[in-house]
Amino acid sequence: MAATGRRVTIATIAEAAGVSVPTVSRVLNGRTDVSPETRDRIEHLLREHDYRPRNSRQPLRAGLVDLVFHDLDSPWAVELIRGVEEVTHAAGVGTVVSAVHRRTASTRQWLQNLRSRQSDGVVLVISDGAGPVYTELHRLNVPMVIIDPAGGAAADVPTIGATNWSGGRSATEHLISLGHRRIGLVEGPRNLLCSRARLDGYRAALESAGLRVDRRLIEPGDFSHEGGFAAAQRLLDRDDPPTAIFASSDQMALGVYEAARLKGIRVPDDLSVVGFDDLPEARWSSPPLTTVRQPLADMGGLAARTVLRLSRGEPIETPRVELATELVVRESTALLAESRR
Repeated sequence: MAATGRRVTIATIAEAAGVSVPTVSRVLNGRTDVSPETRDRIEHLLREHDYRPRNSRQPLRAGLVDLVFHDLDSPWAVELIRGVEEVTHAAGVGTVVSAVHRRTASTRQWLQNLRSRQSDGVVLVISDGAGPVYTELHRLNVPMVIIDPAGGAAADVPTIGATNWSGGRSATEHLISLGHRRIGLVEGPRNLLCSRARLDGYRAALESAGLRVDRRLIEPGDFSHEGGFAAAQRLLDRDDPPTAIFASSDQMALGVYEAARLKGIRVPDDLSVVGFDDLPEARWSSPPLTTVRQPLADMGGLAARTVLRLSRGEPIETPRVELATELVVRESTALLAESRR
């Protein structure tokens, strides 16, 4: 805990964390050249000591950052909120979370609220139909950062994403390594860059292995349980169903589980399944889900650090950042039955 009667300084935090003062300063300024473990330790101490920076020549205008989603009905959104809130709390800034539900009227209402109370910056997790938002935020001189854009972001708007192509490829390569050759794919929405990149990674893995990309094994989805369930039903009803399915989100993968269960198909004995995201529920599914970990909380934290730097008039290293994905192998994938003999 902070010592009573004396102001907590950067030096205090550095001493408690066992790092240098410049390292603490890099964390406060949103720099990316600090290891995740060190950053977590420093941010924990900043919260524990209730550290507040001295007023600078360019103070934050409102002490608030807006985080705006289309919808808040997914654990995916919760992970992003957690990442943003950890950083804003450490910086002594509040977070206002809003959902516009893909409705023009809701977006207009949110912008009206923003005009009336001001904001130090906006983290957008919306993409399609966001053009008017970009225009108005530029007019209000409010900095913004976009997480996982659809592809229509303005060139001068920083974006935070993940290595979706390599994630899609590693998921498919894992299934190929287990002997699977008929590998189904449940896509995400085609208007999203992340969905298209995962599809391209899937195709690249098949082609590198000398396997034909069978368009009949690719089904559309929408990142929901219901979308995964419906797509898996179509795939599993085929005369020659796949022996493995890569679902472009964990929620769709759990929908695949249910479609398989209703048909008496066992995971992974009869069907291997891979998801994408590594949401908390992936560990607790039955069987635990093999998935591609997307660092959602880290993406939210980096977006918050970036928008805070912009609000202080500080430069950022690069306008486009992609954080690494990682295959997490659990119990939903297994050697193809023929390969076990």
